[in-house]
Amino acid sequence: MRKLIFSFVVLTSTLIITAQDMTNPNSNTTLAEKENLQLTQEWDKVFDKSDKVNHKKITFVTRYGITLAADMYTPKNATDRLAAIAICGPFGAVKEQSSGLYAQQLAERGFLTIAFDPSFTGESGGMPRRIASPDINTEDFEAAVDFLSTQPNVDPHRIGILGICGWGGMAISAAANDPRIKATVACTMYNMSRVTANGYNDVDDNAEARYAQLQAMSAQRSIDYKNGYYKRAGGVVDPLPDDAPLFVKEYFAYYKTPRGYHVRSGNSNDGWNATSFLPFINFSIGQRAAEIKNAVMLVHGDKAHSLYFSQDTFKDLIGDNKEFLIVADANHVDLYDNLDKIPFEQIAAFFRSRMPKKITFYEN
Repeated sequence: MRKLIFSFVVLTSTLIITAQDMTNPNSNTTLAEKENLQLTQEWDKVFDKSDKVNHKKITFVTRYGITLAADMYTPKNATDRLAAIAICGPFGAVKEQSSGLYAQQLAERGFLTIAFDPSFTGESGGMPRRIASPDINTEDFEAAVDFLSTQPNVDPHRIGILGICGWGGMAISAAANDPRIKATVACTMYNMSRVTANGYNDVDDNAEARYAQLQAMSAQRSIDYKNGYYKRAGGVVDPLPDDAPLFVKEYFAYYKTPRGYHVRSGNSNDGWNATSFLPFINFSIGQRAAEIKNAVMLVHGDKAHSLYFSQDTFKDLIGDNKEFLIVADANHVDLYDNLDKIPFEQIAAFFRSRMPKKITFYEN
């Protein structure tokens, strides 16, 4: 009897909602309208512009209604539908830094690529600024696939993604969630959930340490709401202490020097909002990695303090289409921009082999 009553209530509610949708002129199930973003048109990347590719700014909307800004790189004189790659990262960076470099390099090797700013950062939309989310940021990758899959010069059956640093972990989550992603590369990967919840090398993997973080960030939420603005956590430490760990010195050498500094980069300036890491403690990234059926390549330097993230993730991956490339004599930040260390030829070869060109009938 209770089951029948519950079914009647659900059915009645459905009928009411349906009736409202039919009669209410304000009901709207379309995609969110694009925000009017202010995009910089001049070349303001931290790397030189290539004369082998065409470049333009584009925007697209996520399922959560946030408009993302991206740079599109296309091989010059391309006439056929191309395999496409969406690229993002590192965590706290912008598309004018590493992701743009990767996008331009892979475009030189024959791919249509986009490097995008995540939600709430860089030139992308969303308020408040400089906030992160394991869910929304995974959606950012999938929204990029939405965009690419509808472009007339893209083969919708050959779309891949590439994530750098913290976005490597997000790329693994996106690959587990979206079978349209035919090949995924995670370079110098961080699992932001794991490092937030457990500390580096899991040294704080205990309930007390996590609770202390939750207490501090929850208290900061009350302060922020009362003040009407969000406190920033700070970017890469500056000035650099003499006793700073080696990996912090590596970050400084990229984000705080002309090598990689950018005015819109959180890591180069005042960082994320102080409460941004709250959701990463209880929402895991990449927990379904074993269920990824499409191809995955992990790329990491053998000198990187973060190597254990890729090592453990690779153990979770299943199938003969998974690859792990360890780069000799490379630290974590070397794979941000060191053209002598980043294995672009191997990465391009992986995408080509895992997203092979086929004779396909395309519907308009």
